[in-house]
Amino acid sequence: MQTVIAPKSLKTILKKHSGRSGGRVTVRGQGGRQKRYYREVDFKRNKLGVQGEIISFEYDPNRNVQLALVKYEDGEYKYILAPKDLKMGSFVVSNDRTEVKVGNALRLKNMPVGTFVHNVELTPGRGGQIGRSAGVGLQLLAKESGYAHLKMPSGEIRKVSMESFATVGMVGNEEVKDRVLGKAGRARHMGRRPTVRGTAMDPESHAHGGGEGRSGVGRKKPMTVYGKPAVGKTRKRKKWTSKYILQRRTK
Repeated sequence: MQTVIAPKSLKTILKKHSGRSGGRVTVRGQGGRQKRYYREVDFKRNKLGVQGEIISFEYDPNRNVQLALVKYEDGEYKYILAPKDLKMGSFVVSNDRTEVKVGNALRLKNMPVGTFVHNVELTPGRGGQIGRSAGVGLQLLAKESGYAHLKMPSGEIRKVSMESFATVGMVGNEEVKDRVLGKAGRARHMGRRPTVRGTAMDPESHAHGGGEGRSGVGRKKPMTVYGKPAVGKTRKRKKWTSKYILQRRTK
């Protein structure tokens, strides 16, 4: 089988930050990492009415989903998230109204109830923001008052504008959840540094540190490394988001 090489314009070297901002560590446990490319993924699917052919599938080190390389009729190449059951040589298209088949993108208002979708826009025209992880599929349960009711993998039911674009099908590579890294070196290549229990540290390094022998937390409640509470309600929720949620994932 002939190897297809994607255009260089779709790849850029991904800059390393190693969990640092201005030299200060702002995210613990990050560092190292193998040099990698970032692939420009077409989350908007706004190339309307132009048919494209799937010419290859590629591994992406930046996400748990494979990417499908699409060659459009006008000669342009783009990456899309590879849905389950999409084959080499298949044709995909994006339009306001088109055939409801795996890989095609269209507005939610033109999809039949019961369809499984992914890469769904929360705001029309902004690009897909939900349903982008491996093995994920959102089910269209109903259409009402300009909103589509989508059931998330968590069980949450959320309202999304029917003018939003979504891609038909479930995201592929669902077996990624069974992946075993196998050795510490593979985690280091991914940019994960070793994690150490707070109780194993000294008091200068962690709020749980110190004590004689194998001592526990020793505080009224668990604390972060910065001495802030690590349990309970630790952040303020935005009230305006709840009006789009019909059913919470926790009952």
